[in-house]
Amino acid sequence: QVQLVESGGGLVQAGGSLRLSCAASGRMFNTYTMGWFRQAPGKEREFVAGIAWSGGITYTADYADSVKGRFTISRDNVKKTVYLQMNSLKAEDTAVYYCAAGTRPSMRAGDYDYWGQGTQVAVSS
Repeated sequence: QVQLVESGGGLVQAGGSLRLSCAASGRMFNTYTMGWFRQAPGKEREFVAGIAWSGGITYTADYADSVKGRFTISRDNVKKTVYLQMNSLKAEDTAVYYCAAGTRPSMRAGDYDYWGQGTQVAVSS
């Protein structure tokens, strides 16, 4: 089994930055696809960013169009931690952010097997 614990959420002003962390426990972390999703009140959970093992020496990252160029996903396989660096934050980024782990690259929440508890990100303008 895999357990995910998120941290780093909080309140930030528009234009500011925040870094979310997701610490994972369990086996096969290096080959798992790790993703970040977010959900605002009254809205569906949406894909934010994902990072998947390519089978080589690098990982392939993907981003939602709404965050591309502002957010960066990365992972530290030694620490079994995935990060989401969020820059140039906007009020529309306000949501609960969830870390997820799955066995294949996907932008669909239903394709992920393990989820963290979520961390609140609030951006004021």
